[in-house]
Amino acid sequence: MSGQKHRIPRPRTATGKVAGLVGAAVGVAAAGLAAGVATERALVRRLKADPADRYAHEVFGEPPYDESFRLEMPDGTDIHVEVVEPTRPVAGNPTVVLVHGFCLDMGTFHFQRKMLAERGEHRVVAYDQPGHGRSGRLETGEYDLTVLGRTLRAVIDRAAPEGPLVLVGHSMGGMTIMAFAELFPEMFGHRVVGTVLMATSGGLLAETKLVAPALLGRVGAPVLYMVGNVTRYGGSVIDRARKSTTNVAWLLTRRYGFGTRNPSPALVSYVEMMNSRTSADTVTRYLRTLATHSRFPALAALADTPVLVVVGDKDMITPVTHSEEIVRRLPHAEFVKINDSGHVVMLEHADEVNAALARFLESL
Repeated sequence: MSGQKHRIPRPRTATGKVAGLVGAAVGVAAAGLAAGVATERALVRRLKADPADRYAHEVFGEPPYDESFRLEMPDGTDIHVEVVEPTRPVAGNPTVVLVHGFCLDMGTFHFQRKMLAERGEHRVVAYDQPGHGRSGRLETGEYDLTVLGRTLRAVIDRAAPEGPLVLVGHSMGGMTIMAFAELFPEMFGHRVVGTVLMATSGGLLAETKLVAPALLGRVGAPVLYMVGNVTRYGGSVIDRARKSTTNVAWLLTRRYGFGTRNPSPALVSYVEMMNSRTSADTVTRYLRTLATHSRFPALAALADTPVLVVVGDKDMITPVTHSEEIVRRLPHAEFVKINDSGHVVMLEHADEVNAALARFLESL
């Protein structure tokens, strides 16, 4: 644990001669794709110039906080944590812990943090999951949802060791909460008095489009086939190759992340910026744990506490059926399905999500 606000970047691992040859080949493929997408570049320029963009002047990524620290995990991975103290504290109000999703960071909850700060009634804890945002990457091995569940526990123990909690998880963040429930079921009802699951799934992810859009948005179609061999080639190879596909990535983020016909260009750019800060090495090392995620039994730990399930009706990454399955197993849960919304529902339809979250907190 440390009170430092900044971490020292870790050196990258060399990929070797084979990776260099593959990187050259992939670079040619990526360049070929880029050469064929002049129309995409023009389209992106036109879309970004939308005069009706309500978030064109929104300042993303720099929300105020009262405390920021680095939490070191047993394996040496450092976790970036931010805490916002209530300005109008109410006795007994739970601390809200925000857990973001795959290829994103705590900025996912930009509008929810603003809403909670304006209300000033709840303490808010947010952190970047391992390998995301300002948190460190694993040096070796693959990421595992069990590790993410233990990371959540470490954050709680350090930032909110006492008092009631509400856990809010989006996508992989919801899966992290399920892993946490599997590991620490005694926390629910005792400490965790409410859970919010946004655009997530209890399992069967191999049958969804969870992985493909994330990789397409970050890496580009010419290098998607390399995923199966990434441990041989190295993520830095893919990182170099994808640099020529930024316009394609923006369009794919718009296509797969959002449900509105004309989403805010500023929001699309913000999501793509979060994606771009997640290395291909991190992306690929998360694939196995996401594709094999199956924690429906862990939901039993939530059976006696309030639950809110939120999903966009046009979510292409974790479709509505996955939220419906969670609600089938937790019939007491409040289910909010938001029209014309995709996977980043809490950004795309922030007002509706904020209203549902506020009602849920008031009901506890």
